[in-house]
Amino acid sequence: MRKADLRKQALLQRKSLSEQELAKLNEKLLERFKTLDFSNIQSLHIFLPILRHKEPNTLLLIDWLLQNHPEIKIIVPKADFESNLMSHFHYRGQSDLALNQFDIPEPQNAEAFEGTPDMVLVPLLAFDERGYRVGYGKGFYDRFLENLAAQKIGLSFFDAAAQINDVHLNDIRLDKCITPERIIDFTPNHHGQGL
Repeated sequence: MRKADLRKQALLQRKSLSEQELAKLNEKLLERFKTLDFSNIQSLHIFLPILRHKEPNTLLLIDWLLQNHPEIKIIVPKADFESNLMSHFHYRGQSDLALNQFDIPEPQNAEAFEGTPDMVLVPLLAFDERGYRVGYGKGFYDRFLENLAAQKIGLSFFDAAAQINDVHLNDIRLDKCITPERIIDFTPNHHGQGL
């Protein structure tokens, strides 16, 4: 399938989720997330959810990390829609967040993060069995991930599509994707099997 069709399909699938279904899926994503190996992770970059678009609620993951891995620095992005680039900040709690004009929560007074995160949780609308993803189409994350040696982990309420047909050179593959049912590993020695 082409990205545009997958994007449309994913948005409809999300829209049709009831609040109960959404809560259950978020709970399952959190359960899977807890099983990741955080032993070598010093900083983790995590997107903030547009809750009205029924995106995975990463605030639940952040709360769990704060309680269980207080040693990990949590980094959150702020998007610049003029340049289509992101800047990155230390997470200072929900009280430091405010919604921008697209209802994306963003840090207000947090200190900028200099350096490279060890793990990045990547937003997506759909992904395929090779680890390629479909986002909203602005390319923020492809530009950010381009030369990054971090683990790239997607979060999806739905399972993989067979194949995205119009992948291009700038598309960055995920290392793993967490779904409510499994964690799919795309690294060369795993060949996309679930954990």
